[in-house]
Amino acid sequence: MSLVKVDDLRVAFGATPVVRGVSFEIGAGECLALVGESGSGKSVTARTLVGLTGEGAQVSAAGLAFDGQDLTRLRERGWRRLRGARIGFVLQDALVSLDPLRKVGKEIEEVLTAHTALSGSERKARVTELLAAAGVPEPGLRAGQLPHELSGGLRQRALIATALAADPELVIADEPTTALDVTIQAQVLDLLAGIKAQGRSLLVISHDLAVVARLADRVAVMKDGVIVEQGPTGRVLGQPAHHYTRRLLRAIPAEHTKGTRLSETGPRPVPAAPRRAAGDVVVRAEGVGKSFGGRPAVQDVSFTLRAAETLGIVGESGSGKTTTARIALGLTAADTGTVEVHGRPWTRKDRALRRDVQIVYQDPLAAFDPRYTVAKVLAEALAVAGVPRGRRRERAVELLELVGLGAEHLARRPLRLSGGQRQRVAIARALAPEPSVIVCDEPVSALDVSVQAQVLDLLEDVQRETGVAYLFISHDLGVVHHLCDRVLVMKDGRVVEEGPVGTVFREPAHPYTKELVAAVPRLAAA
Repeated sequence: MSLVKVDDLRVAFGATPVVRGVSFEIGAGECLALVGESGSGKSVTARTLVGLTGEGAQVSAAGLAFDGQDLTRLRERGWRRLRGARIGFVLQDALVSLDPLRKVGKEIEEVLTAHTALSGSERKARVTELLAAAGVPEPGLRAGQLPHELSGGLRQRALIATALAADPELVIADEPTTALDVTIQAQVLDLLAGIKAQGRSLLVISHDLAVVARLADRVAVMKDGVIVEQGPTGRVLGQPAHHYTRRLLRAIPAEHTKGTRLSETGPRPVPAAPRRAAGDVVVRAEGVGKSFGGRPAVQDVSFTLRAAETLGIVGESGSGKTTTARIALGLTAADTGTVEVHGRPWTRKDRALRRDVQIVYQDPLAAFDPRYTVAKVLAEALAVAGVPRGRRRERAVELLELVGLGAEHLARRPLRLSGGQRQRVAIARALAPEPSVIVCDEPVSALDVSVQAQVLDLLEDVQRETGVAYLFISHDLGVVHHLCDRVLVMKDGRVVEEGPVGTVFREPAHPYTKELVAAVPRLAAA
Protein backbone atom coordinates (compact mmCIF):
# COMPACT_ATOMS: atom_id res chain seq x y z
CA MET A 1 0.00 0.00 0.00
CA SER A 2 1.27 3.49 -0.89
CA LEU A 3 2.05 5.82 1.98
CA VAL A 4 2.08 8.89 -0.29
CA LYS A 5 -0.13 9.43 -3.35
CA VAL A 6 0.21 12.50 -5.53
CA ASP A 7 -2.10 12.83 -8.54
CA ASP A 8 -2.00 15.77 -10.98
CA LEU A 9 -0.42 18.21 -8.53
CA ARG A 10 -0.31 21.80 -9.79
CA VAL A 11 1.35 24.75 -8.06
CA ALA A 12 1.50 28.34 -9.27
CA PHE A 13 2.70 31.64 -7.87
CA GLY A 14 0.56 34.35 -9.40
CA ALA A 15 0.39 33.68 -13.12
CA THR A 16 3.54 31.54 -13.08
CA PRO A 17 3.04 27.75 -12.92
CA VAL A 18 5.98 25.94 -11.29
CA VAL A 19 4.53 22.43 -10.90
CA ARG A 20 2.33 21.17 -13.73
CA GLY A 21 0.49 17.90 -13.36
CA VAL A 22 2.94 15.91 -11.21
CA SER A 23 1.92 12.40 -10.14
CA PHE A 24 3.80 9.77 -8.11
CA GLU A 25 3.46 7.33 -5.21
CA ILE A 26 5.81 6.29 -2.41
CA GLY A 27 5.39 2.91 -0.75
CA ALA A 28 6.22 2.02 2.84
CA GLY A 29 9.98 1.52 3.23
CA GLU A 30 10.64 2.84 -0.27
CA CYS A 31 12.89 5.68 -1.45
CA LEU A 32 11.78 7.86 -4.35
CA ALA A 33 14.22 10.44 -5.70
CA LEU A 34 13.04 13.60 -7.43
CA VAL A 35 15.89 14.81 -9.65
CA GLY A 36 16.26 17.80 -11.89
CA GLU A 37 17.87 21.19 -12.11
CA SER A 38 17.08 24.40 -10.24
CA GLY A 39 13.64 25.66 -11.22
CA SER A 40 12.39 22.20 -12.18
CA GLY A 41 9.80 22.25 -9.37
CA LYS A 42 11.18 19.40 -7.27
CA SER A 43 11.60 21.37 -4.02
CA VAL A 44 8.19 23.04 -4.39
CA THR A 45 6.66 19.59 -4.86
CA ALA A 46 8.34 18.31 -1.69
CA ARG A 47 7.32 21.36 0.36
CA THR A 48 3.72 20.97 -0.73
CA LEU A 49 3.66 17.57 1.00
CA VAL A 50 4.22 19.30 4.35
CA GLY A 51 2.15 22.42 3.77
CA LEU A 52 5.15 24.71 3.27
CA THR A 53 4.63 25.55 -0.40
CA GLY A 54 5.06 29.25 0.27
CA GLU A 55 3.10 32.44 0.67
CA GLY A 56 0.80 33.19 -2.24
CA ALA A 57 0.98 29.67 -3.67
CA GLN A 58 -2.04 28.33 -5.52
CA VAL A 59 -2.18 24.56 -5.03
CA SER A 60 -4.55 22.10 -6.65
CA ALA A 61 -4.49 18.33 -7.13
CA ALA A 62 -6.78 15.51 -8.21
CA GLY A 63 -5.31 13.66 -5.25
CA LEU A 64 -2.82 14.52 -2.50
CA ALA A 65 -2.82 11.96 0.30
CA PHE A 66 -0.58 10.76 3.13
CA ASP A 67 -1.50 7.41 4.69
CA GLY A 68 -5.01 7.79 3.27
CA GLN A 69 -5.47 11.33 4.67
CA ASP A 70 -6.55 14.01 2.19
CA LEU A 71 -3.91 16.74 2.53
CA THR A 72 -5.86 19.23 0.43
CA ARG A 73 -8.34 19.64 3.30
CA LEU A 74 -5.76 20.42 5.97
CA ARG A 75 -5.54 23.80 7.68
CA GLU A 76 -2.44 25.06 9.50
CA ARG A 77 -3.31 23.30 12.77
CA GLY A 78 -3.58 19.99 10.94
CA TRP A 79 -0.27 20.59 9.14
CA ARG A 80 1.45 21.29 12.46
CA ARG A 81 0.24 17.95 13.80
CA LEU A 82 1.62 16.20 10.71
CA ARG A 83 4.95 18.00 10.33
CA GLY A 84 7.64 16.57 12.56
CA ALA A 85 5.34 13.91 14.02
CA ARG A 86 4.68 11.82 10.92
CA ILE A 87 6.72 13.58 8.22
CA GLY A 88 10.30 14.68 8.93
CA PHE A 89 11.96 17.32 6.76
CA VAL A 90 15.74 17.62 6.22
CA LEU A 91 16.80 20.79 4.41
CA GLN A 92 20.02 21.34 2.46
CA ASP A 93 21.78 23.96 4.56
CA ALA A 94 21.91 22.84 8.17
CA LEU A 95 23.64 26.04 9.31
CA VAL A 96 20.65 28.06 8.08
CA SER A 97 18.03 25.51 9.17
CA LEU A 98 19.28 25.23 12.77
CA ASP A 99 18.73 28.16 15.12
CA PRO A 100 22.22 29.72 15.52
CA LEU A 101 21.39 30.90 19.06
CA ARG A 102 20.01 27.59 20.33
CA LYS A 103 21.97 24.52 21.35
CA VAL A 104 21.56 21.50 19.11
CA GLY A 105 19.99 19.42 21.88
CA LYS A 106 17.31 22.06 22.49
CA GLU A 107 16.48 22.06 18.77
CA ILE A 108 15.79 18.32 18.86
CA GLU A 109 14.02 18.53 22.20
CA GLU A 110 11.53 21.04 20.77
CA VAL A 111 10.20 18.36 18.41
CA LEU A 112 9.86 15.91 21.30
CA THR A 113 8.02 18.49 23.40
CA ALA A 114 5.56 19.20 20.59
CA HIS A 115 4.85 15.63 19.50
CA THR A 116 5.50 13.26 22.43
CA ALA A 117 4.46 12.86 26.07
CA LEU A 118 8.02 12.27 27.30
CA SER A 119 9.13 13.88 30.55
CA GLY A 120 12.04 16.35 30.67
CA SER A 121 14.58 13.73 31.69
CA GLU A 122 13.23 11.28 29.11
CA ARG A 123 13.51 13.96 26.40
CA LYS A 124 17.15 14.65 27.25
CA ALA A 125 17.95 10.93 27.14
CA ARG A 126 16.13 10.64 23.82
CA VAL A 127 18.14 13.56 22.37
CA THR A 128 21.40 11.78 23.19
CA GLU A 129 20.03 8.56 21.73
CA LEU A 130 18.95 10.30 18.50
CA LEU A 131 22.31 12.01 18.01
CA ALA A 132 24.12 8.71 18.60
CA ALA A 133 21.81 6.96 16.10
CA ALA A 134 22.62 9.70 13.57
CA GLY A 135 26.31 8.88 13.93
CA VAL A 136 27.27 11.93 15.99
CA PRO A 137 30.30 11.14 18.21
CA GLU A 138 30.13 12.26 21.85
CA PRO A 139 26.39 12.94 21.55
CA GLY A 140 26.07 14.26 25.10
CA LEU A 141 28.76 16.87 24.45
CA ARG A 142 27.39 17.81 21.00
CA ALA A 143 23.87 18.30 22.37
CA GLY A 144 25.20 21.19 24.44
CA GLN A 145 26.91 22.93 21.52
CA LEU A 146 25.68 25.63 19.13
CA PRO A 147 25.43 24.85 15.39
CA HIS A 148 28.52 26.91 14.47
CA GLU A 149 30.60 24.77 16.84
CA LEU A 150 29.89 21.67 14.72
CA SER A 151 31.39 20.70 11.36
CA GLY A 152 29.19 20.67 8.27
CA GLY A 153 28.76 16.90 8.46
CA LEU A 154 27.85 16.96 12.16
CA ARG A 155 25.33 19.77 11.57
CA GLN A 156 23.67 17.74 8.83
CA ARG A 157 23.49 14.69 11.11
CA ALA A 158 21.97 16.82 13.88
CA LEU A 159 19.36 18.06 11.40
CA ILE A 160 18.57 14.45 10.45
CA ALA A 161 18.28 13.59 14.15
CA THR A 162 15.77 16.45 14.51
CA ALA A 163 13.74 15.12 11.59
CA LEU A 164 13.70 11.63 13.15
CA ALA A 165 12.89 12.75 16.68
CA ALA A 166 9.19 11.84 16.65
CA ASP A 167 9.74 8.62 14.65
CA PRO A 168 8.04 9.78 11.40
CA GLU A 169 6.88 7.35 8.74
CA LEU A 170 8.17 9.60 5.92
CA VAL A 171 11.42 11.57 5.76
CA ILE A 172 11.85 14.22 3.07
CA ALA A 173 15.51 15.11 2.42
CA ASP A 174 16.04 18.16 0.17
CA GLU A 175 19.59 18.14 -1.27
CA PRO A 176 20.95 16.58 1.95
CA THR A 177 24.52 16.10 0.68
CA THR A 178 25.14 19.15 -1.52
CA ALA A 179 28.49 20.86 -0.76
CA LEU A 180 29.54 18.15 1.73
CA ASP A 181 32.97 16.58 1.53
CA VAL A 182 32.94 13.22 -0.21
CA THR A 183 33.54 11.13 2.93
CA ILE A 184 30.93 13.08 4.92
CA GLN A 185 28.52 12.71 1.99
CA ALA A 186 29.05 8.95 2.11
CA GLN A 187 28.31 8.91 5.84
CA VAL A 188 25.08 10.89 5.38
CA LEU A 189 24.00 8.56 2.56
CA ASP A 190 24.67 5.54 4.78
CA LEU A 191 22.57 7.15 7.49
CA LEU A 192 19.67 7.77 5.09
CA ALA A 193 19.97 4.18 3.83
CA GLY A 194 19.72 3.02 7.44
CA ILE A 195 16.54 5.05 7.89
CA LYS A 196 15.02 3.28 4.89
CA ALA A 197 16.16 -0.11 6.22
CA GLN A 198 14.15 0.60 9.38
CA GLY A 199 10.98 0.65 7.25
CA ARG A 200 10.59 4.39 6.87
CA SER A 201 9.82 5.94 3.49
CA LEU A 202 12.15 8.49 1.91
CA LEU A 203 11.62 11.27 -0.60
CA VAL A 204 15.05 12.52 -1.65
CA ILE A 205 15.43 15.71 -3.68
CA SER A 206 18.71 16.01 -5.56
CA HIS A 207 20.41 17.12 -8.76
CA ASP A 208 23.20 14.56 -8.20
CA LEU A 209 22.30 11.39 -10.09
CA ALA A 210 25.22 9.43 -8.61
CA VAL A 211 23.91 10.14 -5.11
CA VAL A 212 20.39 8.96 -5.90
CA ALA A 213 21.74 5.85 -7.65
CA ARG A 214 23.20 4.83 -4.30
CA LEU A 215 20.00 5.39 -2.34
CA ALA A 216 16.79 5.39 -4.38
CA ASP A 217 14.52 2.53 -5.41
CA ARG A 218 12.79 4.68 -8.00
CA VAL A 219 13.61 7.97 -9.73
CA ALA A 220 11.34 10.69 -11.11
CA VAL A 221 13.10 13.20 -13.39
CA MET A 222 11.59 16.71 -13.38
CA LYS A 223 11.99 19.50 -15.90
CA ASP A 224 10.04 22.77 -16.05
CA GLY A 225 7.52 21.55 -13.47
CA VAL A 226 6.78 18.25 -15.23
CA ILE A 227 7.97 14.69 -14.56
CA VAL A 228 9.47 13.71 -17.91
CA GLU A 229 10.54 10.20 -16.86
CA GLN A 230 9.85 7.92 -13.91
CA GLY A 231 10.69 4.34 -13.02
CA PRO A 232 13.07 1.97 -11.22
CA THR A 233 16.46 3.57 -10.58
CA GLY A 234 18.41 0.98 -12.56
CA ARG A 235 16.23 1.44 -15.63
CA VAL A 236 16.02 5.25 -15.56
CA LEU A 237 19.75 5.76 -14.99
CA GLY A 238 20.92 2.73 -16.96
CA GLN A 239 18.59 2.96 -19.95
CA PRO A 240 17.05 6.45 -19.90
CA ALA A 241 14.18 6.96 -22.32
CA HIS A 242 13.92 10.75 -22.27
CA HIS A 243 16.53 12.94 -23.97
CA TYR A 244 16.68 15.26 -20.92
CA THR A 245 17.65 12.36 -18.63
CA ARG A 246 20.29 11.31 -21.15
CA ARG A 247 21.60 14.89 -21.23
CA LEU A 248 21.89 14.99 -17.42
CA LEU A 249 23.78 11.70 -17.41
CA ARG A 250 26.18 12.83 -20.14
CA ALA A 251 26.95 16.01 -18.18
CA ILE A 252 28.31 14.19 -15.11
CA PRO A 253 32.12 14.63 -14.95
CA ALA A 254 34.12 11.50 -14.24
CA GLU A 255 37.21 9.57 -15.28
CA HIS A 256 35.69 8.37 -18.54
CA THR A 257 34.66 11.92 -19.61
CA LYS A 258 38.20 13.33 -19.54
CA GLY A 259 39.08 14.97 -22.83
CA THR A 260 35.47 15.24 -23.98
CA ARG A 261 32.89 18.05 -23.83
CA LEU A 262 30.25 17.62 -21.15
CA SER A 263 27.67 20.07 -22.49
CA GLU A 264 25.71 19.59 -25.68
CA THR A 265 26.70 23.01 -26.90
CA GLY A 266 29.38 25.30 -25.64
CA PRO A 267 30.82 28.71 -26.32
CA ARG A 268 33.43 29.14 -29.01
CA PRO A 269 36.02 31.38 -27.38
CA VAL A 270 38.03 33.97 -29.30
CA PRO A 271 41.67 34.52 -28.31
CA ALA A 272 42.11 37.14 -25.61
CA ALA A 273 45.90 37.18 -25.76
CA PRO A 274 48.70 35.22 -27.43
CA ARG A 275 48.98 31.75 -25.96
CA ARG A 276 51.80 31.43 -23.45
CA ALA A 277 54.38 28.73 -23.90
CA ALA A 278 53.08 25.56 -22.30
CA GLY A 279 55.33 24.07 -19.67
CA ASP A 280 56.79 27.27 -18.15
CA VAL A 281 56.55 27.23 -14.35
CA VAL A 282 54.30 30.11 -13.28
CA VAL A 283 53.93 29.31 -9.56
CA ARG A 284 56.36 27.46 -7.32
CA ALA A 285 55.70 26.83 -3.61
CA GLU A 286 58.41 25.32 -1.41
CA GLY A 287 57.90 24.14 2.18
CA VAL A 288 54.98 26.47 2.85
CA GLY A 289 53.57 26.53 6.38
CA LYS A 290 50.93 28.62 8.13
CA SER A 291 49.48 28.57 11.66
CA PHE A 292 46.53 30.37 13.20
CA GLY A 293 46.45 30.87 16.97
CA GLY A 294 49.31 28.44 17.35
CA ARG A 295 47.51 25.69 15.43
CA PRO A 296 49.07 24.64 12.11
CA ALA A 297 46.73 24.98 9.13
CA VAL A 298 49.30 24.16 6.44
CA GLN A 299 52.56 22.30 6.95
CA ASP A 300 55.46 21.86 4.52
CA VAL A 301 53.35 22.18 1.34
CA SER A 302 55.25 22.25 -1.96
CA PHE A 303 53.99 22.27 -5.55
CA THR A 304 54.65 23.69 -9.01
CA LEU A 305 52.05 24.96 -11.47
CA ARG A 306 52.88 25.33 -15.14
CA ALA A 307 51.31 27.39 -17.89
CA ALA A 308 48.25 25.79 -19.54
CA GLU A 309 48.10 23.21 -16.71
CA THR A 310 45.36 22.51 -14.19
CA LEU A 311 46.47 21.40 -10.74
CA GLY A 312 43.70 20.12 -8.47
CA ILE A 313 43.75 20.25 -4.67
CA VAL A 314 41.38 17.88 -2.89
CA GLY A 315 40.68 17.01 0.72
CA GLU A 316 38.02 17.41 3.38
CA SER A 317 37.11 20.61 5.20
CA GLY A 318 40.01 21.61 7.44
CA SER A 319 42.57 19.84 5.26
CA GLY A 320 44.31 23.10 4.35
CA LYS A 321 43.01 23.52 0.78
CA THR A 322 41.67 27.03 1.23
CA THR A 323 44.67 28.28 3.22
CA THR A 324 46.95 26.95 0.49
CA ALA A 325 44.85 28.75 -2.12
CA ARG A 326 44.94 32.02 -0.16
CA ILE A 327 48.73 31.80 0.14
CA ALA A 328 48.98 31.18 -3.62
CA LEU A 329 46.77 34.25 -4.14
CA GLY A 330 48.91 36.39 -1.88
CA LEU A 331 45.96 37.05 0.42
CA THR A 332 47.61 35.19 3.32
CA ALA A 333 51.31 35.39 4.09
CA ALA A 334 53.06 32.09 4.78
CA ASP A 335 54.91 31.74 8.08
CA THR A 336 57.50 29.45 6.56
CA GLY A 337 58.61 28.51 3.06
CA THR A 338 58.50 30.50 -0.17
CA VAL A 339 56.10 31.17 -3.03
CA GLU A 340 57.35 32.45 -6.40
CA VAL A 341 55.39 33.67 -9.41
CA HIS A 342 57.41 33.67 -12.64
CA GLY A 343 60.50 33.13 -10.50
CA ARG A 344 59.93 36.28 -8.40
CA PRO A 345 59.12 36.22 -4.69
CA TRP A 346 55.34 36.59 -4.30
CA THR A 347 54.31 39.49 -2.06
CA ARG A 348 51.08 41.45 -1.86
CA LYS A 349 53.02 44.66 -2.60
CA ASP A 350 54.14 43.49 -6.05
CA ARG A 351 51.38 45.14 -8.10
CA ALA A 352 52.54 43.68 -11.41
CA LEU A 353 52.35 40.13 -10.08
CA ARG A 354 49.07 40.94 -8.29
CA ARG A 355 47.36 41.30 -11.67
CA ASP A 356 48.88 38.03 -12.85
CA VAL A 357 47.09 35.87 -10.23
CA GLN A 358 43.28 36.06 -10.14
CA ILE A 359 40.45 34.10 -8.50
CA VAL A 360 37.00 32.68 -9.28
CA TYR A 361 34.97 32.06 -6.13
CA GLN A 362 32.31 29.44 -5.40
CA ASP A 363 29.52 32.01 -5.01
CA PRO A 364 29.81 34.83 -7.57
CA LEU A 365 26.68 36.52 -6.23
CA ALA A 366 28.47 37.12 -2.93
CA ALA A 367 31.59 38.28 -4.80
CA PHE A 368 29.77 40.96 -6.83
CA ASP A 369 28.40 44.32 -5.69
CA PRO A 370 24.65 43.77 -6.32
CA ARG A 371 24.31 47.43 -7.34
CA TYR A 372 26.83 47.09 -10.19
CA THR A 373 25.89 46.21 -13.73
CA VAL A 374 28.03 43.66 -15.58
CA ALA A 375 29.53 46.60 -17.48
CA LYS A 376 30.67 48.23 -14.23
CA VAL A 377 31.97 44.93 -12.78
CA LEU A 378 34.17 44.42 -15.85
CA ALA A 379 35.11 48.10 -16.23
CA GLU A 380 36.42 48.15 -12.66
CA ALA A 381 38.60 45.08 -13.33
CA LEU A 382 39.82 46.54 -16.63
CA ALA A 383 40.69 49.84 -14.97
CA VAL A 384 42.85 48.01 -12.43
CA ALA A 385 44.45 46.14 -15.34
CA GLY A 386 45.41 49.48 -16.92
CA VAL A 387 43.07 49.33 -19.93
CA PRO A 388 42.36 52.89 -21.21
CA ARG A 389 38.84 54.19 -20.51
CA GLY A 390 37.98 54.48 -24.20
CA ARG A 391 38.84 50.82 -24.79
CA ARG A 392 37.05 49.30 -21.78
CA ARG A 393 33.58 48.72 -23.24
CA GLU A 394 35.02 47.07 -26.35
CA ARG A 395 37.27 44.88 -24.21
CA ALA A 396 34.36 44.03 -21.88
CA VAL A 397 32.37 42.75 -24.87
CA GLU A 398 35.39 40.69 -25.98
CA LEU A 399 35.61 39.15 -22.51
CA LEU A 400 31.88 38.35 -22.48
CA GLU A 401 32.18 36.69 -25.89
CA LEU A 402 35.16 34.73 -24.59
CA VAL A 403 32.91 33.22 -21.89
CA GLY A 404 29.91 32.63 -24.15
CA LEU A 405 27.89 35.76 -23.32
CA GLY A 406 27.12 38.88 -25.34
CA ALA A 407 26.94 42.66 -25.21
CA GLU A 408 23.28 42.42 -24.17
CA HIS A 409 24.43 41.27 -20.73
CA LEU A 410 26.37 44.46 -19.99
CA ALA A 411 23.35 46.32 -18.63
CA ARG A 412 22.24 43.52 -16.30
CA ARG A 413 22.90 43.31 -12.58
CA PRO A 414 23.95 40.06 -10.84
CA LEU A 415 20.44 39.25 -9.59
CA ARG A 416 19.14 39.33 -13.18
CA LEU A 417 21.61 36.66 -14.26
CA SER A 418 21.30 32.89 -13.84
CA GLY A 419 23.82 31.05 -11.68
CA GLY A 420 25.72 29.89 -14.75
CA GLN A 421 25.75 33.38 -16.27
CA ARG A 422 27.06 34.87 -13.02
CA GLN A 423 29.89 32.35 -12.94
CA ARG A 424 30.73 33.19 -16.56
CA VAL A 425 30.92 36.89 -15.65
CA ALA A 426 33.16 35.97 -12.70
CA ILE A 427 35.49 34.14 -15.09
CA ALA A 428 35.42 37.11 -17.49
CA ARG A 429 36.36 39.44 -14.61
CA ALA A 430 39.25 37.16 -13.62
CA LEU A 431 40.49 37.19 -17.23
CA ALA A 432 40.41 41.01 -17.50
CA PRO A 433 44.08 41.52 -16.46
CA GLU A 434 45.17 38.66 -18.76
CA PRO A 435 46.54 36.62 -15.83
CA SER A 436 48.89 33.67 -15.92
CA VAL A 437 47.07 31.94 -13.06
CA ILE A 438 43.47 31.70 -11.93
CA VAL A 439 42.70 30.12 -8.57
CA CYS A 440 39.31 28.38 -8.85
CA ASP A 441 37.83 27.89 -5.37
CA GLU A 442 34.94 25.39 -5.67
CA PRO A 443 33.72 27.25 -8.81
CA VAL A 444 31.07 24.68 -9.82
CA SER A 445 29.98 23.09 -6.52
CA ALA A 446 26.79 25.18 -6.29
CA LEU A 447 25.75 24.66 -9.93
CA ASP A 448 23.30 22.22 -11.49
CA VAL A 449 24.90 19.40 -13.42
CA SER A 450 24.24 20.80 -16.92
CA VAL A 451 25.33 24.34 -15.94
CA GLN A 452 28.38 22.80 -14.24
CA ALA A 453 29.13 21.01 -17.51
CA GLN A 454 28.99 24.28 -19.45
CA VAL A 455 31.33 26.03 -17.00
CA LEU A 456 33.82 23.15 -17.02
CA ASP A 457 33.82 23.16 -20.83
CA LEU A 458 34.29 26.92 -20.73
CA LEU A 459 37.30 26.66 -18.40
CA GLU A 460 38.94 24.21 -20.79
CA ASP A 461 38.15 26.41 -23.81
CA VAL A 462 39.62 29.49 -22.14
CA GLN A 463 42.76 27.60 -21.11
CA ARG A 464 43.20 26.29 -24.63
CA GLU A 465 42.99 29.80 -26.05
CA THR A 466 44.97 31.76 -23.47
CA GLY A 467 47.36 29.30 -21.84
CA VAL A 468 46.18 30.31 -18.38
CA ALA A 469 46.99 27.91 -15.53
CA TYR A 470 44.36 26.87 -12.99
CA LEU A 471 44.81 26.00 -9.34
CA PHE A 472 41.53 24.15 -8.88
CA ILE A 473 40.14 23.60 -5.36
CA SER A 474 37.28 21.10 -5.10
CA HIS A 475 35.72 18.40 -2.94
CA ASP A 476 34.22 16.73 -6.05
CA LEU A 477 36.63 14.06 -7.23
CA GLY A 478 34.67 13.49 -10.44
CA VAL A 479 35.12 17.13 -11.43
CA VAL A 480 38.83 17.02 -10.56
CA HIS A 481 39.35 13.78 -12.51
CA HIS A 482 37.64 15.28 -15.56
CA LEU A 483 39.39 18.68 -15.55
CA CYS A 484 42.77 18.40 -13.86
CA ASP A 485 46.15 17.24 -15.14
CA ARG A 486 47.69 16.67 -11.70
CA VAL A 487 46.30 16.55 -8.18
CA LEU A 488 47.44 17.19 -4.60
CA VAL A 489 45.62 15.27 -1.86
CA MET A 490 45.66 17.16 1.45
CA LYS A 491 44.91 15.97 4.97
CA ASP A 492 45.48 17.81 8.23
CA GLY A 493 47.42 20.56 6.46
CA ARG A 494 49.84 18.25 4.66
CA VAL A 495 50.09 16.89 1.12
CA VAL A 496 49.77 13.12 1.56
CA GLU A 497 49.83 12.21 -2.13
CA GLU A 498 50.39 13.92 -5.46
CA GLY A 499 50.80 13.01 -9.10
CA PRO A 500 48.95 12.71 -12.42
CA VAL A 501 45.24 12.70 -11.67
CA GLY A 502 44.59 9.38 -13.41
CA THR A 503 47.35 7.60 -11.51
CA VAL A 504 46.42 9.01 -8.11
CA PHE A 505 42.72 8.18 -8.44
CA ARG A 506 43.11 4.79 -10.16
CA GLU A 507 46.04 3.55 -8.05
CA PRO A 508 45.95 5.54 -4.79
CA ALA A 509 48.91 4.83 -2.54
CA HIS A 510 47.95 6.63 0.67
CA PRO A 511 45.19 5.18 2.91
CA TYR A 512 43.44 8.57 3.03
CA THR A 513 43.35 8.83 -0.77
CA LYS A 514 41.96 5.31 -0.92
CA GLU A 515 39.25 6.35 1.54
CA LEU A 516 38.32 9.40 -0.57
CA VAL A 517 38.16 7.41 -3.81
CA ALA A 518 36.09 4.64 -2.20
CA ALA A 519 33.58 7.18 -0.87
CA VAL A 520 32.72 8.65 -4.28
CA PRO A 521 29.16 7.67 -5.35
CA ARG A 522 29.14 6.18 -8.83
CA LEU A 523 26.60 5.45 -11.51
CA ALA A 524 26.50 1.82 -12.58
CA ALA A 525 25.68 3.06 -16.08
CA ALA A 526 28.95 4.97 -16.20
